[in-house]
Amino acid sequence: MDKKRYLSKKIAMLALLSALGLITFVIENQFPPLFVPGAKMGLANIFSLTAIIMFGPLEGLCVVVVRTVLGSLFAGNISMLLYSLTGGVVAWGLSSLLIYVVCPKVSILAISIAAAVVHNITQNIVYVFITGTTLMLTYMPYLALIGILSGAIVGAIVLIIFKKVPVSVFSRFLYNGKEGVKE
Repeated sequence: MDKKRYLSKKIAMLALLSALGLITFVIENQFPPLFVPGAKMGLANIFSLTAIIMFGPLEGLCVVVVRTVLGSLFAGNISMLLYSLTGGVVAWGLSSLLIYVVCPKVSILAISIAAAVVHNITQNIVYVFITGTTLMLTYMPYLALIGILSGAIVGAIVLIIFKKVPVSVFSRFLYNGKEGVKE
């Protein structure tokens, strides 16, 4: 398959992952927060983590940025963008580093948990920095616990996706059943 066709299919797959993440975010945004104000399960991160695993860090970042920017616009809360994008980019960085440096010594589940905890803590630090409300730092243990729970759920779902839908299915989509891109 030629490079242009592969690139087109890759962009289509990344757009699909971004759209699925956005839809998940919009649906999840309709539910009340978990235990702590503003805390969500973060199920949209399933698609960002999937993109990092399938395609690589740069493509995963594209999914995070597109999903976060559009999610903030769709939610009608542009200030959310600052917190979500910062948390998302830090979590993406940690996930990418762990996946491509220490995986498989560290499982995808553990990587997802670490990313979720870092995401929550980063958002809280950004909030404290912007508002000067240092009392919000007392939420850190709760945010870490919610991060552990949400990261475990997101990681488990990603593992199920890759167990039930073999990577070969994605490869067939991208390569039409062939082994790779020909120059």
